[in-house]
Amino acid sequence: MAANEEKKTLKYQVGLSMRRYFKNLDGNKAKDIFEMVMKEVEKPLLEEVMIHCNWNQSEASKMLGINRGTLRTKLKVHKLI
Repeated sequence: MAANEEKKTLKYQVGLSMRRYFKNLDGNKAKDIFEMVMKEVEKPLLEEVMIHCNWNQSEASKMLGINRGTLRTKLKVHKLI
């Protein structure tokens, strides 16, 4: 994969974001990173998928690979519906 193409991957972007996060800690210790990242990522992920699917929950749940009921619960938690 060419360098420009690699920079477009989600994997690359997540790695870049994490490196920036660690750099900005300025000597402080990171704690509970997995939970923090999941909380930060879930809402924009859901919102972008919903927009992409024109707010069709059935289509979005299939795209995300989760049950539609689970999607509805997550959308409510994040006040997206």
